[in-house]
Amino acid sequence: MIGESRIVKSPAQVTGRGSRISTAARVLLVAAACALVAGCGFKLRGEADLPFKTIAVSPQSPLGVSVSRSITAGTNAKVVDSPKDAEAILMITGETRDKVILSLNSQGRVREYTLRYRVTYRVIDGKGSDFLPSSEVLLRRDITFNDQVLAKESEEALLYNDMQRDAVAQIIRRLSAAKLRPEEEEIPPYKAPDFIFD
Repeated sequence: MIGESRIVKSPAQVTGRGSRISTAARVLLVAAACALVAGCGFKLRGEADLPFKTIAVSPQSPLGVSVSRSITAGTNAKVVDSPKDAEAILMITGETRDKVILSLNSQGRVREYTLRYRVTYRVIDGKGSDFLPSSEVLLRRDITFNDQVLAKESEEALLYNDMQRDAVAQIIRRLSAAKLRPEEEEIPPYKAPDFIFD
């Protein structure tokens, strides 16, 4: 009839179970995803397996402290204070920061810099033998010159801090990818065969 309107309800509105079904489906999907992740042996980002149980970091500079914290928080290894108690010793042998002119403007004034952050390190075992030989991490960031000195210094500090975090992450990735050298097997002395003459 004219003037008469009809309201069509969806099946979910009729049964009243739409929201409950949707919630249950989401729970099942999450549970299935967790089971799949666990079954594949997948580890969350930051959980790295290092090939040793204990490590000492030297020196305990701001970079060394940052490395120690990252190892403690994100790996299976324990950071110890004394190198005598460590299976591996991470020695940070160098850390430098510098900047290089990248470009000039039409007046010959600096327009862009390249900030460079370099870290050198090596890892030895408790006997002083190289576990990882001397290695280097070199990172770069470009920065536009700013006449406001305080703003420029603040931006540089932020970029250097960002590069330090990247360097720490790279060091830990390299540690997790390395392998401990097997113990050297003792080779028995050569013994000439016994010849029997008739």
